[in-house]
Amino acid sequence: MFLIGGLTFAQKKLGKKELVAVINKDLKNAASQYLYMSKLVTPDQFPKTLDKNGKFVTSNAKWWCSGFYPGTLLYLFEETKNDSLYSEALVKLKTLAPEQYNKGTHDIGFMMYCSYGNANRLKPNKAYDTILVNSAKSLSKRFSPITKTIRSWNPKKENDYIVIIDNMMNLELLFYATKVTGDSSFYKIAVSHADQTLKHHFRPDFSSYHVVDYHPQTGGVAEKRTHQGAANESAWARGQAWALYGYTLMYRETKDKKYLDLANNIAGFILKHPNLPKDFIPYWDFNAPNIPDAPRDASAGALYASALLELFTYTKDQQQFAAAEKMITSLASPAYRTKYGEDSGFLLKHSVGSLPHNSEVDVPLSYADYYYVEALLRYKKLAAGKQLFN
Repeated sequence: MFLIGGLTFAQKKLGKKELVAVINKDLKNAASQYLYMSKLVTPDQFPKTLDKNGKFVTSNAKWWCSGFYPGTLLYLFEETKNDSLYSEALVKLKTLAPEQYNKGTHDIGFMMYCSYGNANRLKPNKAYDTILVNSAKSLSKRFSPITKTIRSWNPKKENDYIVIIDNMMNLELLFYATKVTGDSSFYKIAVSHADQTLKHHFRPDFSSYHVVDYHPQTGGVAEKRTHQGAANESAWARGQAWALYGYTLMYRETKDKKYLDLANNIAGFILKHPNLPKDFIPYWDFNAPNIPDAPRDASAGALYASALLELFTYTKDQQQFAAAEKMITSLASPAYRTKYGEDSGFLLKHSVGSLPHNSEVDVPLSYADYYYVEALLRYKKLAAGKQLFN
């Protein structure tokens, strides 16, 4: 017997030895892939995706995905202890450092916590703490006491105050800042944002809208719609992933049962949906018009797997664990997993950025790789009887 998240489980119920063996091999291969990728980028470039012709596409540090590459390098270093991975991550951290003062994006949590947060977890450093706290301060500047939320996209017109479900993922940075500083204002902003999102983003079936536009002067809701989904009332697959992961981490940080209940209900929506494919890797939108010929989104599948493994530690729901296993098994298969040297070193094929904008359709994406590796590491920990979080 062992403890996970305060609950007791029998060892035999967790993990398949054959899947652990697959994961061990895959992580070793992933490290080789990312070392290969590291030769394709300069110090100020961050892997982003491939274009429609298969050409490697990079970004600068200001792009919202910039934290995922160093974060994945650090995860793989944690597994393999390969110093070349760590050295490459440090190069990218140096390039990212100025973004701690970037008040122009809500994605600073992705950018700085997935990178510096992992670096600090592996090798604690006071300088990293300072950078993370400064990043949290920058994010907090986007909070409105009127809407009680953190603004996502900057306004294109005077009465825009847009909040997207993705923003739930940036709250982890705020919780960390409160732990480091003792300043509860970060914590309170995170809870306020999560509570308003809980109130306004979810439909009766627990699917999530992508976008909620608030009245900045009154805090009332002006419109609910999509930006990257198939339709305003559809369930964009990665949006459901941001919601599932975000409210699972909200429960981790607050132990407020309303967040656990919501995460459970979101998981239920995903896993019981009639349009979830047999391999559990979703179509880019659960209501895509051309199912079963619609593109899959491996990034959403990776997010689901990682979030479900954590959620399981709080719920003891074996179906959630089994679903995560199935997702990992599918993603590790040749249907989704690249071979060494393929796709410029990315790990997963078949993700979708924004199909309505014909952007990053059926290509690798840096965040798909990040959450895939995270899911693999989480599965290994649980199979070994370890806790995900200390």
